[in-house]
Amino acid sequence: MNWSDFSHAVFNFTDYAQLLPLFRDSLLAGAILGLVGGLIGTFVMMRDLAFAVHGIAELSFAGAAFALLVGADVIFGSLAGSVLAALLLGVMGVRAREKNSVIGVIMPFGLGLGILFLSLYQGRAANKFGLLTGQIVSVDSTQLSALAATAAVVIAGLVLIWRPLTFASADPDIAAARGIPVRTLSLAFMFLLGISVALSIQVVGALLVLALLITPAAAALQVTAAPRKVVLLSVAFAIISTVGGIMLALGGSIPISPYVTTLSFLIYVLCRGVGAVRRRRGWTVRTPLEAAHA
Repeated sequence: MNWSDFSHAVFNFTDYAQLLPLFRDSLLAGAILGLVGGLIGTFVMMRDLAFAVHGIAELSFAGAAFALLVGADVIFGSLAGSVLAALLLGVMGVRAREKNSVIGVIMPFGLGLGILFLSLYQGRAANKFGLLTGQIVSVDSTQLSALAATAAVVIAGLVLIWRPLTFASADPDIAAARGIPVRTLSLAFMFLLGISVALSIQVVGALLVLALLITPAAAALQVTAAPRKVVLLSVAFAIISTVGGIMLALGGSIPISPYVTTLSFLIYVLCRGVGAVRRRRGWTVRTPLEAAHA
């Protein structure tokens, strides 16, 4: 493939004006997922669960692949796998030193199951590929309604436990000493995280879910330590990545995930550059836990 063919495949806006109105539901879905990813990603960074997100995504992929194999709803299968993995991590990886080993056990198991189910599936290859790379451009109004309702549950759950969860995330020992149910909050958060991973997989697929749940919050933490600003920037970066990625994907012939992940990465690089400049000028860099105390 020469450069002209490559650029035509990546960016081709010949019929863009006609295509854009047809994918209104997909753009709304992207905005909803960006909102959820930006909100929950803040706590993922604060609780040092970036690796856990990837582990949950592997079992979510396995659940979706199994649902595809047996003819069930793929989104439900993905959701079931995510929630199961999240609760397993919440129960088994209670202590920090055990967390990574538990995730390391779950990840290859989930990925292996997913590959097994996909190898047994005899349907369209595009369905298999979509589980890995995302397929949000096929969202219809019914799926959008279900997505919005599920996202509303996640957001409502986060709002309900926001203050105690922030305290428990910043200093679990002191929070426990003050009577805050740290373990219950951890399980509740892992449950919400599992749902969020399943939703995000619809955009970027199982392999690239970190671009929605980790990178926006990580980028926000590069430019500010104020908790509220971190949340707002994380949400803004996630929405820009998802909606912008979808809009770019409509003008090309490759899957949506490369656009979303590239935008997310560029935002992170830009924020890291801004953070480096501010550090040279005397701005104090804080960790996510230190930011939570601010």
